[in-house]
Amino acid sequence: MRFGDERESTNYTDDTGRGGMGFGSGGGSPLGCLIPLVASRFGIGGVIVLVIGYFLLSSLGVLGGGGGGLSPTSQQSAPAGKSNLDPNTKRFTLQVLASTEDTWTKLLEAKGIRYTPTNLTYYSGGDQSGCGFAQSAMGPFYCPTDTKIYLDTEFFNELSQRFQAPGDFAMAYVIAHEVGHHVQDLTGTLGQAHDLQARASETEGNAVQVKVELQADCYAGVWAANAKDSKGQSVMEPGDFEEGMRAAEAIGDDTLQKQVQGQVVPDSFTHGSSEQRMNALRTGYQGGNMDACKSL
Repeated sequence: MRFGDERESTNYTDDTGRGGMGFGSGGGSPLGCLIPLVASRFGIGGVIVLVIGYFLLSSLGVLGGGGGGLSPTSQQSAPAGKSNLDPNTKRFTLQVLASTEDTWTKLLEAKGIRYTPTNLTYYSGGDQSGCGFAQSAMGPFYCPTDTKIYLDTEFFNELSQRFQAPGDFAMAYVIAHEVGHHVQDLTGTLGQAHDLQARASETEGNAVQVKVELQADCYAGVWAANAKDSKGQSVMEPGDFEEGMRAAEAIGDDTLQKQVQGQVVPDSFTHGSSEQRMNALRTGYQGGNMDACKSL
């Protein structure tokens, strides 16, 4: 991707200097903390075991956490301790975040909706989120309770090495997907999902979540299609979209379930199959319009 000297977002928090937090650090029990996060994670193999164990015990009761009253934020804070956030990763991810801010401000303004930025919180090992304890095995996630994105700094290495999905657009796709959840929060989609799941069976609740995740993938594609630099030129370069497609394929529920448990259980899908995720990203990118992304 071609960001050059484009601006970096100021809406971030660097918690990497904390050096990780255990469940005893105010996080509560693992079960109580993990369930609220199932609804809005990017989806990686490390979380499949958690999903299998915990998702069956609860519908996604916090999907509709309120973000509509959020005021614009500008946070640049780091706790006591030395940050271990790689400067290049920080610069790139904050340029991506800035690009999503500019893009969604324009797209939502056309629909009469004011875009208020989310906050990207970097952490290492573990952190406390508005949805409970965050740990690296969960993968990146959006918490609707505090309207923040949480990203463990080691995730991109995991994406590149374990899942064989390297590249800068693969990294950007991760962030754009989570920003997509924030857009869903602002537009009321997460609230609708909450209402639907409150009346749904386990299987039906899973299906609702899959739709939420696929729409976030689609929104990531919409962002990529509309992302421009300060000169009005696309930031996408040849090969970028293919990197995103490889990432979408690598983290499909069917692909991950095969790796972890040796079999595929479609009724337990929470993010969509590899084909579905690839199609969703492609639909958003080719359409370039959020109306192309299926709603609930």
